[in-house]
Amino acid sequence: MDIDHISRNQVIDQWFRKEYRWLRAWVRKDTDCSHSAEDIASETFIQALTLKDLLAVRAPRPLLSTIARRLMYEGWRRRDLERAYMARLSAQAEGLHPSPEEQHLILEALYAVDRLLDGLSSNARTAFLYHQLDGMTYPQIGRLLGVSPTRVQQYMAQAIKRIYLVMEHA
Repeated sequence: MDIDHISRNQVIDQWFRKEYRWLRAWVRKDTDCSHSAEDIASETFIQALTLKDLLAVRAPRPLLSTIARRLMYEGWRRRDLERAYMARLSAQAEGLHPSPEEQHLILEALYAVDRLLDGLSSNARTAFLYHQLDGMTYPQIGRLLGVSPTRVQQYMAQAIKRIYLVMEHA
């Protein structure tokens, strides 16, 4: 093992011993579930371990709370996506429902698309999805969003750029 790896592990070990209880309590205020708070607090330390400039951090609480907040938001978004999918599914006739395995794959695809489009404005996400999933033209999307086709084109460029950047760093 190299010295940097040992140092990183020692830093995370110190942080975990000193800050885990605080972080778990901090997360629990927003989740109202001790099990979720424990999961998020633990995942926060795992993600912190992957940071490149970990050794330069002087105050871990702001960093840990930022990572934990991001994990909570991601969980809430996943829950909202799942609820929306299940509501749409319940509106279909029973015989048209995909199998549980297919439902799982569809949800995973929705989560992946959500991660790809995260950070875009609502209009940019909507324009991209209308174009890619519904095959709508820029003028059609523009009418729905109340913007010009040129603006829709700008939204599409933002979405494609965002996807490219995410894929490049994956």
